[in-house]
Amino acid sequence: MSADASAGPGPAGTAAPLERPERPATARPRASLGARLAAVAGGGVVRIVLLVVGLFWLLPTFGLLLSSLRTPADISASGWWKVFTSPSQLTVTNYRTLLDNHAITDSLVNTAMITIPTTLLVVVIGSLAGYAFAWMDFPGRDWWFIAVVAMLVVPVQVALIPVAKLFGDIGIFGDISGVVLFHTAFGLPFAIFLLRNFFAEIPRELLEAARLDGAGELRLFTRVVMPLGGPAIASLGIFQFLWVWNDMLVALIFANSDSQPITVALQQQVRQFGNNIDILAPGAFVSMVIPLAVFFAFQRQFVSGVMAGAVK
Repeated sequence: MSADASAGPGPAGTAAPLERPERPATARPRASLGARLAAVAGGGVVRIVLLVVGLFWLLPTFGLLLSSLRTPADISASGWWKVFTSPSQLTVTNYRTLLDNHAITDSLVNTAMITIPTTLLVVVIGSLAGYAFAWMDFPGRDWWFIAVVAMLVVPVQVALIPVAKLFGDIGIFGDISGVVLFHTAFGLPFAIFLLRNFFAEIPRELLEAARLDGAGELRLFTRVVMPLGGPAIASLGIFQFLWVWNDMLVALIFANSDSQPITVALQQQVRQFGNNIDILAPGAFVSMVIPLAVFFAFQRQFVSGVMAGAVK
């Protein structure tokens, strides 16, 4: 074919430019309602709302703090917000009275003696059992784990009378050790369930590589599993600490006057004196601020454990 035949219309010897067909303009898809809500949720308005909600959540604690720093006469005469107009009402006399009340101070010591051992026992035993259920083969492993999960639905109230009778027969009813054992027994099912599911997500190749290097089960647990499960273990420890510290039902039944925690001691103050606000207000604030301090101290580990569980 000659060059003249290949040339299109136009001046002689020149080819007509090729025109690209125009594509029809497409409208941008409209964002869905969920996408728009997510965009709004990520903005500053929701952050401000959450900040306001958090302040309202802390308002009773702040009011209890100011009430604990006022005299009984001022508390009876007006609300705690009057402190902002009359700062001279603030005093530490109530806390001096609290420190002189041996029932309250001894109960704080008892609370620590109940809460700390219980938390440690639940975390240690739960971690060992969770590792065994996740990575060790033994007869009836699945059935034993089903039994543990079934214990999660057993209410505490069902076991109060039988366990109280058992503790009375072995001589620990009314003692701190009985309260610790009861809390440990009812805290272990949740601990085993939580940690087993978390440990099961550890890559099998990592454990097999450690075994090839000569690591036994105990070394594998302490050197590999425990560091990887740190966030979940910290979250469990925080939950267990808060639950035991704030418990009153179990302590009312299994603790006597010498082993009662702060929750029972404050309840006894209400029953005996009624309006003994100079003891109740600072005692209630102290019993509340310690769990809050523990939570905020381990807040990063708690969030890491929750997020790790959500991702897995």
